[in-house]
Parts: sequence; C-alpha cells; structure tokens
Amino acid sequence: MKLYRATQKAVGHLFRLVCRPVITGQENFPATGPVIVASNHLSFLDGIIVSALMPRRVGFITKASLANAPGIKGKVMTFVYNILGLIPVDRSGQSESVTALDPALKLLADGGVFGVFPEGTRSRDGRLYRGRSGVAFTALSTGAPVVPVALKGTERLQKPGSRMIVPRKFELHIGKPLQIDRVDGRQTGAQRRAVVDRVMDAIAELSGQERADTYNTPPSVERDAARG
Repeated sequence: MKLYRATQKAVGHLFRLVCRPVITGQENFPATGPVIVASNHLSFLDGIIVSALMPRRVGFITKASLANAPGIKGKVMTFVYNILGLIPVDRSGQSESVTALDPALKLLADGGVFGVFPEGTRSRDGRLYRGRSGVAFTALSTGAPVVPVALKGTERLQKPGSRMIVPRKFELHIGKPLQIDRVDGRQTGAQRRAVVDRVMDAIAELSGQERADTYNTPPSVERDAARG
C-alpha cells in the first residue's frame, strides 16, 4: 500500500506538472467505505490517469496473461500490477462476466474502490456509448455508491497506434455519488438497466459528450464480423 501511494503521488504530480489538468469535484469523493468509480473512456491512459488522480486507491480489472508469463517478465508485470492497483483476472475457460465481477465484489466487500469503464472499451469517435451491466451488477450486489467521472481531452495524450505520449491539457470531473439500493437475491434486467442509465446520464452531464444509442464494439470484433 505504501508503495502504491508513493507511486500514485509521483504519477499524479507528473500529470499535474506536465499536463496541467483541470480537476473538479474532489470533495464529492467518499473518504471511506466501498465506492464504484464509473468513467467514460477516451484513451489507453485513462486507467492510469484515474488511478493517479483519485483521492483513494482504485482497483481496475485487467487481463492476467502478462502477469502469468514465465520467468522474469511475469514477476515484473505482477510487480507493476501491484504498484498500479490493477487486479489481474484469468478469463480462460470462463465467461468475462463471471471472472471480472468476483474480484470487484471482493474489493468492495473489503471497503475498497473499484474502477470501471461502463462503455467497455474506449470511444474512437468521442461519443458516449451505452453502458454495460457490470457496473449495475456490482452496485446492486453491494449497495456501494457509484461516483461518476468524466474525462475530457485525454484522447489527445496518446493517439491510437502510437507509443508516444504528448503532454496536453485535459480535464477530470468527479460527480456526486449515486446512491444505489442493494438487492439481495436475483436481480432483474430492468433493475440493472435502470442503474446503468442513471450512471451514464450522470457521466454525460459531466462530460457533455454526444450520446450514442449503441454499445461500443472493439475494432477486433468488428473485423471478425466483417469476415463473416
């Protein structure tokens, strides 16, 4: 935890120094207890930015393939995951929903902060896409408040396909927590959709993005569909 906090502060200071971000709403972030951070997604760097600039440690789920690599590479990646607060998940042989949500539920049960991008993948055209149900399931299962977050301008920091990061000013806006009533037992699709819509409406209000009526599809999925 000490190493994470030191790294978080260092990366946060670097972003503040180099990019001069506009940050609002930090007073809205709960100081204690389980919290779900739900953000729009514009850049590959968004997870690092949110982790570095939030008041508390944020756990984002990521694939465990690199951490499971043999030898020194796996050890190095495990070390990096721990520093960044990333939660490695092995998705092989199981559905994404099952493998992704169990670590999130455990983190929230321990009073931690879980970070999620409800759109699923970054927006390539700047629009805000429909949210997926994972954020609703975790909120309804735990009763943890959902803090909406809006990022603006982060897509200009690193263009798709480029390894170079270019210092650019961006914005990070933290909204007021959305209180979600816990549901014991089976959740309905209508309950989940109602929560997702509340979350996405709150993000849209903060970000000012144009809304898309569809889910965001990763390029790889679109290519596979085109091949038939």
